[in-house]
Amino acid sequence: MRPMSLPERQIENPSVSLADLLTGRQPTIGGTTGLTTPDYVDEILRSGFPGIRQASPSIRDELLDSYVDRIIDHDIVESGARVRRPATLRGWLAAYGAATATTASYASILQSATPGEDIKPAKLTGMVYRGLLQRLWVLDPLPAWVPTFAHLDRLGQSPKHHLVDPSLAARLAGATKASLIRGEGPSQNDDAFLGALFESLAVQTIRVLAQAHQARTSHMRLQGGDHEIDIIIERADLRVVAVEVKVSPIVRPADVAHLNWLDKQLPGRVADKVIVNTGERAYRRPDGVAVVPLGLLGQ
Repeated sequence: MRPMSLPERQIENPSVSLADLLTGRQPTIGGTTGLTTPDYVDEILRSGFPGIRQASPSIRDELLDSYVDRIIDHDIVESGARVRRPATLRGWLAAYGAATATTASYASILQSATPGEDIKPAKLTGMVYRGLLQRLWVLDPLPAWVPTFAHLDRLGQSPKHHLVDPSLAARLAGATKASLIRGEGPSQNDDAFLGALFESLAVQTIRVLAQAHQARTSHMRLQGGDHEIDIIIERADLRVVAVEVKVSPIVRPADVAHLNWLDKQLPGRVADKVIVNTGERAYRRPDGVAVVPLGLLGQ
C-alpha cells in the first residue's frame, strides 16, 4: 500500500488514461487543468498520507516529524534491529531524501549524512540502514530498467532514490512552499530539488496506475548519462511507455530528445512517448510525444 496517488486525492478530473497509452495506438490526447506549479508544490508538501494531508500546515509538519521519529525510535526497534546512533540514522535518511530522483551512490549519501565529522560511519552501517528502511517501506527506490528483448549498450544498474512519499524528503530538508518556488533545496540555490520532488510525485502516481494494469515501472540511464528516461512502464508483452517528467509548463525540443532517441533504438517496442509536466493543456506533438499535465493523468 503506497500513499494516495493524485487521482485518488481527487484534486482534478483526469482526461488522459494510462490504459489507453499502454495500448500503443497513440490515442487522441486532450483536456485542460487549472493546476499550476504552486498547486503541485502544495500536493508535495501535503503528502499522500490520508491522516496527514487534511491537517493544517503547522499540524501537518508535526505529524510528518512524528512519522520520522516513530520510524527511528520505534518501528526499527520493533522489527528486531538496534540503532546505536539515532542521530546518524536521521542524518542518513535526510541525505537520502536530498538525493531524491538521482542515482547518487550510497557512499556519497553516507558521507552527506555526517558533514563536518572526521569519523564517518562504516559502509556496512549505510547498508544496514538501507535494508531496514526498505523493509519498512520508507524507501521506495525505482529500479533500473533491464530489458529482456533490447540490445542497448551501457545501461546503468543503479536505482533512482525515492522515499515512499516526497513530503518526507521535503520535510527532512526543511523545505517550504516559498523556498521550493524560489529554487532552494538541501544545497544552497539547489533549484533542481523542486524538479526532483515533482518527479517523485509523478513516480508515486504512475506506479499506482501502472500496477493496476500489471505493468512494471523502472527508469533508464546509460552509463555516463548520455541518455536517460525518468520512467519506463513495461507491459506484459514487453512493449514500453517511456515517460519524461518536467516541472515546467513549457515543452522544449531538448525535453523530448531522449524519448525520440529510444523510439529509434527500439522500433516497434515503444508503445507511446509521454512528457508529464505542470502545464494547463494535454495534447500530442507532431513527433508523436503526448504532453500530459500530471493532474490530468489517470487510470
